[in-house]
Amino acid sequence: MAKLILQRLALGVLTLWVVSILIFAGTEILPGDVATAILGQSRTPEAVAAIRASLGLNRPAYIRYASWLGQFVEGDIGKSLANDRDIAPEIRERLGNTLFLAGVAAAVAVPLSIFLGLVAAIRPNSIFDRLINALTLTTISVPEFFIGYVLIIVFAVKLDWFPSLAMISADMSFWERLNAVVLPALTLVLVVLAHMMRQTRAAVLSVLSSPFIEMAFLKGIPKWRIVLQHAVPNALAPIINVVAINLAYLIVGVVVVEVVFVYPGMGQLMVDSVSKRDVPVVQTCGLVFALAYVGLNMIADLLGILSNPRLKHPR
Repeated sequence: MAKLILQRLALGVLTLWVVSILIFAGTEILPGDVATAILGQSRTPEAVAAIRASLGLNRPAYIRYASWLGQFVEGDIGKSLANDRDIAPEIRERLGNTLFLAGVAAAVAVPLSIFLGLVAAIRPNSIFDRLINALTLTTISVPEFFIGYVLIIVFAVKLDWFPSLAMISADMSFWERLNAVVLPALTLVLVVLAHMMRQTRAAVLSVLSSPFIEMAFLKGIPKWRIVLQHAVPNALAPIINVVAINLAYLIVGVVVVEVVFVYPGMGQLMVDSVSKRDVPVVQTCGLVFALAYVGLNMIADLLGILSNPRLKHPR
């Protein structure tokens, strides 16, 4: 296991390095820069050149990349080009808000999807199974922003149950923050619920077709007991993987949802920074998202191996 963990860590570091190159290259090809954004329409070539020199934007790209990556590894993520402030405090605050929203959505989506998947697997092709599959297919086929706008119209405008804008601050209590994020969290739940539920159902049904499960049925063991004690433990690896992928999506894929509900998270910060051409903030947000995605996938791989001892040994 130690060797396996080291291999996964090395692969994760290599993946992050490649992603950092892609992030830097992507920000390099953005039209314009922060100098032109600051000066606006009244800019002159001399003024743009002076601001670019003061911000270090006139250095070669590979030098700026090496400097940025080295500072990030050391824990110094630099300053914003738009306001010359340290990025770290704002990143910590926005990341905390994103993790709070993702945590609320995960606390509802993960147990609910596993429960619905198990019930659908216990009673395949029943009315309940077909209804759940139809509803989840509908939610997974609709874009997040459309679901968000529908929820705003119904629950914020028509019923006036929840606020349409998910604005939170540090001085709000837990319940006030929870009330503010109900609609964006519900949007995320509807988006990720289908994938996890269908994967859980497929994994359990695959195990239920095994010979040892048929033997358990012949012995007269109740179906619910067979599913919980025999099928679920053997289907844990794919379930863990799909849960980890969707947890990563809850952190990385919240950009659209945060913009729709004007939620002060990492996604909203990255969109605002792109509009300002604030390259260091965009690069930091992208690398933090990549770190969360790679880390969760690596944890899922290790948990999947631990849940299935056969995966510890090469074939």
